Amino acid sequence: MENIQLLVDSFWPMFKAGLLISVPLMLVSFVVGLVLAFVLALMRMSKIAPFKAIAWFVVWVIRGTPLLVQIFVIYFGLPSVGLVLKPIPSAILALVISQGAYNSEVIRAALGSIPKGQFEACKALGLNKLQTMTQIIIPQAALVAVPALANSFISLLKDTSLVSSITVAEILMTAKSIIAVKFQPLLLYCEAAFVYLIFSTVLTQLQGMLEKKLGKHLVDTRA
Repeated sequence: MENIQLLVDSFWPMFKAGLLISVPLMLVSFVVGLVLAFVLALMRMSKIAPFKAIAWFVVWVIRGTPLLVQIFVIYFGLPSVGLVLKPIPSAILALVISQGAYNSEVIRAALGSIPKGQFEACKALGLNKLQTMTQIIIPQAALVAVPALANSFISLLKDTSLVSSITVAEILMTAKSIIAVKFQPLLLYCEAAFVYLIFSTVLTQLQGMLEKKLGKHLVDTRA
């Protein structure tokens, strides 16, 4: 009976931490990371060798090292060179860089899937490069990239648990705080997992609705 009461009492603090910390952290990191991903993708596709090399190096390093290590480098390492960031800005910076590196490959593949003939057709119609990208290429590439980006978005929610290691009071950190007082790690860690599962399930349902809507749009445009 005491265990049931503990689970009931602990649920709202964890769920609230998810709403107020984990979800906003995920949203901000994904949106800013998407901008970085687009820039890196364009740099990788650029004919300018230095841009291409810099983007390749950034993606190589970030994809080849654990996110937890990147968080530690930013939060614990940067102060040694005079750059001190608080936990939440450190978390956002690490997640943005990680999202930027991984999603840049998704965006690069989506842009690469557009037939080159469309670029030539736009040029023949008198569209400049900016008009070609914003009006023709990016909308089509977005339809291709959305499923993979949506999966990345959902995974990002789970990645936010790693920032508990630098005292960001998200779901897992809240669970740890309660465990330190109640000494029930099995129950409370399982409950934390359940809270993550709730948020992930909602996001998965939204992803399915978005993909279905985009699928209909794609069929309409091809008809």
